[in-house]
Amino acid sequence: MKSSRTVGFTAMRNGSAADFEIINENDEITARELPDRIIEHLKEMALDDGAYKISRLDHVLQCATRAHRDGADDDWVAAALVHDLGDVLAPFTHGQVAAEILRPFVKEEVTWVVRNHGIFQMYYNKSLSQQERNSRDKLKDHPYYQSAVYFCEKWDQCSFDPDYPFESLDFFIPVIKSVFTRPPFRKVLGSPGFATH
Repeated sequence: MKSSRTVGFTAMRNGSAADFEIINENDEITARELPDRIIEHLKEMALDDGAYKISRLDHVLQCATRAHRDGADDDWVAAALVHDLGDVLAPFTHGQVAAEILRPFVKEEVTWVVRNHGIFQMYYNKSLSQQERNSRDKLKDHPYYQSAVYFCEKWDQCSFDPDYPFESLDFFIPVIKSVFTRPPFRKVLGSPGFATH
């Protein structure tokens, strides 16, 4: 988005309070547009299949459909939709990328599961050694361990099925708009002006 007003500085140390108010106002507009940007990025995932039988978009739609049909709340459904958003941009840290997108808007348990789901998914990868496949065991004492096992077993690892009847992206747009327009749960460093609960 191109701003109608811009700051007067070229180095932040020279900015005035008025300059930073302009930035804050722009940040609030950017935050309000987040659901639309997430939807657009999800649409782009239709262009990549990652060598699976379905596109990356269809995978997350299947995952979200399974969560929805399982009675999961909006936090979990939103997590299922965006858990692989970082696959192409951050293939080695994609869970962390998705978790940071979710973190201000969903409960801590959901963020933790998304951040760590890649480790839990390794359990299913038969090209890895037994030790690598069981990497999740190092997290066994964490209070959200079983939630991550459930997320991966019931929703994620089984959602690569071209024959599974899943809901469309349009079906989930209300969830995306609801979750990502919430006042953030906690102030995020580097994001002035956000409310805290």
